[in-house]
Amino acid sequence: MSVAQAIRDAATALAHTSDTARLDAEVLMAHALGCSRSDVLLRHMQGRAPDGFAGLVERRLVHEPVAYIVGSQEFYGLDLTVSPAVLIPRGDSETLIEGARDSLADCPPRRVIDLGTGSGALLLAALSIWPGAEGIGIDRSAEALAVASANGARHAPTARFALADWTHDGWNGGLGQFDLILANPPYIEDAADLAPSVRAHEPAGALFAGPDGLDDYRLLVPQLPALLTENGIAMIEIGWTQAEAVMTLAHRAGMTAILHHDLAERPRAVEMAKKRNIPLGKAGRDD
Repeated sequence: MSVAQAIRDAATALAHTSDTARLDAEVLMAHALGCSRSDVLLRHMQGRAPDGFAGLVERRLVHEPVAYIVGSQEFYGLDLTVSPAVLIPRGDSETLIEGARDSLADCPPRRVIDLGTGSGALLLAALSIWPGAEGIGIDRSAEALAVASANGARHAPTARFALADWTHDGWNGGLGQFDLILANPPYIEDAADLAPSVRAHEPAGALFAGPDGLDDYRLLVPQLPALLTENGIAMIEIGWTQAEAVMTLAHRAGMTAILHHDLAERPRAVEMAKKRNIPLGKAGRDD
């Protein structure tokens, strides 16, 4: 069977599993052939489909995410290794990086920390903008840190990664203060209706945060002022219904808060800073 026909057949089968069936089939074919998707489309469509392609499609048919099947995901122009130990980086999270870049355009951060770093996506994206900054990523999962460390070795060899858990007392001892704090904490409600590819395959510890999805914010946000320099900012990802609750937590912790929206105009990140730093940001709005 030709590559073109195999892709067509796979896309038809995957239409029951995926909203991006054709794209999934092309990416899986590129992985099977060991080339880029562009090369598949430009150079290989009339060639013979590789034997391993059918097995990749079978994995996708049971809702395994494409990123885990191929072992990589692009984020902010970086090709990152991913595994079931980490959340798959999503384009919406780039809102945090864009917001930080705008807000810190006139005062580049010297120290950056990514809380719950996972694959290292947020930290490494930030360091691609500010390569001279000191970067630290923490996570409570040793398996996730192994993935982040591998990505750091490729994209920012000076980045450091450490085992730490903000739900435990003393987790931030010795870390010092930072000009930029990044975090995409767990924020999904325990009973949320999620796609099978998410609920069955991505790490639950990085997804779920209690009945209302706010448990980790309640623990983490009050600890942020001690980690911020006087002119520092924290960019915290939120679920699109959580803006008011998270901004209230920021205000109670003595911080200002500004909301940033993603490309679909949904609330996506809250920028926080100490009161003396009003006005905040250049891209958000104070709600």
